[in-house]
Amino acid sequence: MRTIDDLDVAGRRVLVRSDLNVPLADGQIADDGRIRASVPTIKALRDRGARVVVCAHLGRPKGEVKPEFSLAPVAARLGELLGTDVRFASDVVGDSARAAAEGLADGEVALLENLRFEPGETSKDDAERGAFADRLAALADLYVGDGFGAVHRRHASVYDVPRRLPHAAGGLIAAEVDVLKRLTEDVARPYAVVLGGSKVSDKLGVIDNLLGKADRILVGGGMVFTFLAAQGHEVGKSLLERDQLDTVRGYLRRAEESGVEIVLPVDVVAATAFAADAEHSVVAADAIPADRLGLDIGPESGKLFAAKLAGAGTVFWNGPMGVFEMEPYAHGTRAVAQGLIDSGAFTVVGGGDSAAAVRRLGFDEGAFSHISTGGGASLEYLEGKTLPGLKALED
Repeated sequence: MRTIDDLDVAGRRVLVRSDLNVPLADGQIADDGRIRASVPTIKALRDRGARVVVCAHLGRPKGEVKPEFSLAPVAARLGELLGTDVRFASDVVGDSARAAAEGLADGEVALLENLRFEPGETSKDDAERGAFADRLAALADLYVGDGFGAVHRRHASVYDVPRRLPHAAGGLIAAEVDVLKRLTEDVARPYAVVLGGSKVSDKLGVIDNLLGKADRILVGGGMVFTFLAAQGHEVGKSLLERDQLDTVRGYLRRAEESGVEIVLPVDVVAATAFAADAEHSVVAADAIPADRLGLDIGPESGKLFAAKLAGAGTVFWNGPMGVFEMEPYAHGTRAVAQGLIDSGAFTVVGGGDSAAAVRRLGFDEGAFSHISTGGGASLEYLEGKTLPGLKALED
């Protein structure tokens, strides 16, 4: 895979597909981690005299122009981080976009409006998607793929445009691929995986694949209650995917047969309602009251998980241990984050929620070996799937 070092970019327009899909709250950026992660590649191109045209998506406007999904706030924050004005085009491939791209001088930067305002970006129809890709590619001379969080999508800006322009991978994608290879091809053992988040169904493929690769899998978050129920335990009103119970029982059998240790919580924080001010208490994981729901792993589980991470050679973590946005249910996620730091392992935090938790809970990002910008992309890579955006850059 070529990188930006292989491109002659001076005086040329370079279309950079970044991942700027940040959470917004009342029109304000709630977490700028992905913007900051995109800056090094954009800055490197600027410093080499490129005329940089950045494109990205935000949310799921589903092919319609929706002001609440505008990238205008992102343009302002990107400019602050770059220390320069960033021209903002009010459309994606229309008059404003063309004027912004054509008006750039060497070292200047423009940002196009949300790619997903155009139905052609995400269309499953090759002709419609290709027609949009033609218009987007016409804005530049070269293409740099740097939006790792979108490389598992067969979208125009990710898959079709690099097939129309000389292309290379940006620094962010190159770094992500190097890290993922360390999780799949050259793993320092013991290899521990921590999985959390809401649903087992979101992680079926990665669990299936990791049962043949990991030494130890720790399960928390909302998905753990399907594991507990599969063992015959009462989970009360906790999140439960009944249609996955047989699948999970199969995973537990396979893990035992293959010598992979599955670690489940021994206690949970169970509340009367999904609310920060609800009555809550710590209960045994196999004795959740029928009228309560689990919203975090308990303190003994936090200690257990940290102990299971100690001495690991590699740790991959995807998904929080509880509803970390509410302080009463943030302790499990905090314990796991600290466990990664204390483990001394090569640690990878994968997934938007896990990365957001690390920042929200006040951890130093530098304390982890790598914080991925692409949860879904990371998981699909670990499942062994071919990612369209990476394939397009490798061709």
